Amino acid sequence: MDRRKVLKSLSLLPLAGAAAVIPSEVTAQNKKKKGQWTPKKEVIRRSNSGGNTNPTVASSATAGAKPSVPASVLSGCIRSGHLLFLSGIGGWYAERRKEPGDIQVQIRSALDTMKEVLEGAGSSMANVLKVHMTVAEPNKNIAALNEAYRGYFPDPPPVRSYTGCGTDLMGRDGILLQIDCIAYVD
Repeated sequence: MDRRKVLKSLSLLPLAGAAAVIPSEVTAQNKKKKGQWTPKKEVIRRSNSGGNTNPTVASSATAGAKPSVPASVLSGCIRSGHLLFLSGIGGWYAERRKEPGDIQVQIRSALDTMKEVLEGAGSSMANVLKVHMTVAEPNKNIAALNEAYRGYFPDPPPVRSYTGCGTDLMGRDGILLQIDCIAYVD
C-alpha cells in the first residue's frame, strides 16, 4: 500500500473537542457491526449557558422553567461507564460572587464546584484521574494557583496539564481560569 493510501485511511485525532475526521472509505468499513461496542452516555448535569455549572441555573431548566438563555451546546457532566467527564468550570460567575477575586479565590471556587459536581455524581476528589486548566497569564498566576490547589486532592494527586493564554481570551472579563476533569465512579 502506498503512503498516500495509508495516510488517507488513518483517522485524525480530535484536539480540544473538535470532531474527528474519518475518510469515507474507512467509515464505510466501520459501519456498525453486530455486537460492536458503543459508549453509553448519561447526562449527570446539564449546562444551560455554554459551560455554566451553576446549580441554580442548571436546576431551573430541568424543573420545566424556560431558561433565559438558549439551550446549551454542551453538558456540565457526562457519565460513560465508570468515568465522569466534567466540562470547564470557570473561576468566577457573577451570580455567585460580586467580585472576581484573584487566582487563589478563583481556583478554590472552581475546585469547590468540581467537588460538589463529583459528589453529586457519586464520586469524589479522590477519584479524579486527570485535571486540565486554562490559566490566564500563567507566568504571573501559576505559583499562586499551585499554592491554593494543594490539599484539594489526596495522594496520589491526579495528573494535570494546563494551557496558558491572555486575560482577553478567557471569554468574560474577570475570569482567570477554567478547569475540567476526568474522574471515575464505582
